[in-house]
Amino acid sequence: MTYRRVRLGVLGLALSAALSVPLSPAPASAAPSAGPSPTTEEQRLDRAVPREILRRSGFDDVAPEFGRALARAHSYAQARRVVVRQGSALWRRAVERAQGRGPAGGDLSRDDDRPLYWARLGMTREVRTWRPGFGLSDARRGALLDRLEQTSRGQSDIRYPGGGHLRRVLLTGFDPFTLDRDIRISNPSGATALALDGTVIRTAAGPARVETAVFPVRWQDFAEGTVERTLRPYLPGVDLFTTVSQGRVGRFDIERTNGAWRGGFPDNDDVSRTETVPVTDPATQPQWTSTTLPYAAVVAARTGPFPVYDHTEVTEIPAGGGDPVVRPDGPTAGSTARAGGGGDYLSNEIAYRATLLRDRLGLHGTLPGGHVHTPVLVFGPGNTDPATGTVTDPEFVRNRLDIIAQVRSIVTVALGAGARVTG
Repeated sequence: MTYRRVRLGVLGLALSAALSVPLSPAPASAAPSAGPSPTTEEQRLDRAVPREILRRSGFDDVAPEFGRALARAHSYAQARRVVVRQGSALWRRAVERAQGRGPAGGDLSRDDDRPLYWARLGMTREVRTWRPGFGLSDARRGALLDRLEQTSRGQSDIRYPGGGHLRRVLLTGFDPFTLDRDIRISNPSGATALALDGTVIRTAAGPARVETAVFPVRWQDFAEGTVERTLRPYLPGVDLFTTVSQGRVGRFDIERTNGAWRGGFPDNDDVSRTETVPVTDPATQPQWTSTTLPYAAVVAARTGPFPVYDHTEVTEIPAGGGDPVVRPDGPTAGSTARAGGGGDYLSNEIAYRATLLRDRLGLHGTLPGGHVHTPVLVFGPGNTDPATGTVTDPEFVRNRLDIIAQVRSIVTVALGAGARVTG
C-alpha cells in the first residue's frame, strides 16, 4: 500500500498487546438507532468500477442476498446469526475462487482480491443502514458490524490441524487503498492471503500449514485493537508469522525496524491520524520494534523475479530533540520514531503491533516474525489513466500472480532457515 515517509518522495504503497473489548449488548430499553449514513468507504460502491468488478466476478449477488436475509431477522440474535453465517461464507467463497475451486463467476481473474473487498463493503452498508422492526441500539449495530468484519476477513477462520506433523504459519494482508487516486486498485497482499489460506507448503524443515487474514486500511480499527485481537490467540503456537503489504516499485523488502508513529496519510475513510501509535500500557511502549524473520537467508535466496532487500532505513528524531533525520542503518539509541522501514502508515503500524505483541508475549527470541513489503502492483502500458483505463489487463494479472508466488517462496525459505531467530 502507498505509504508516506518523512521528507521522502519515494513512490510506494505501504500499508497493544491486549485484545480490544467487544461491545456489550445494549439493554432491552436502549433507544433504537435511526441508522447512520454509509461511510466514505462504502459510498464508493456507487461508482462504475466497483459495480463492474462485482459483476465480472459474480460477487454482485452478495450484498443483495445478505440484505434480504437481514430483513427476515426479527431479533438481534437472528441478525447476529445471519451476519456470522454470511460473513464466513463470503470469506470461504473468496478463498475458494482464488484457489480455483468452484465456478469463477465471471471473466475476472481468480487471483483478484477486489471482489471480496467490494462485496464486504456492500454487506457493511446493509448493516449500517438497516432499520429493523425491533429496537437496535448503536452499540448492537456496532457489534454486528464488528462481527461481520471478523468473519468476512478470515480473522475468525484461523484453524490449524491438531498434532505436530505440520508447522504453522500465520500471514496477513490488506484491503485495496488510495481508491480516490485510482478506484481500480488491487492489493497483492490481500490477493496473497486469499491464495495461501489453508494451503500446505513444502519446506526444508517439513510441510507447513498457512493460515491468513486480511485487515482494513482504517486508523480507528487499529486503535481499537483489531490486530492484537486477531493475532494474540495464535502467535504462541505458530512457527512463523509475517504481515504483508504493498510497498515499493519493483522490489520486495524485509523491513528490519518498525516505528511507533502514525504519519497522518488519509485512510480508506479519508481520516488522518498523526500521533504515537496508540497501544495498551503506553508507559512501557518502545519507540522501535524489530523483525525476527531470517532476513539474511531470504535476501540470499532466489525466490522469484523481483529483488528482495534487507531494508534498514528509518526516520527518527535523535535523542535530545531536533528535526527528523533519515538513518540508513536503523535507529540510534534513545531516538523517537518518525518512520519505520515501512514508513509511517498502516503497513508500518501492523508490523509494529504484531512484533510488539510478539515481544510482550515473551516470544522475541523464539518466534520468527516481521513484515514483508511486496512490489507495487501496476497496470500495463496504455492502461494507466484511471478515468479511461480498464479494470484489469494481462500485465496487471501477471504481476499479481508473480507477487503471490514470490511471497509463497519467501515464506518457504524463511521456514527452511529453521528456528533461528534474527534480531
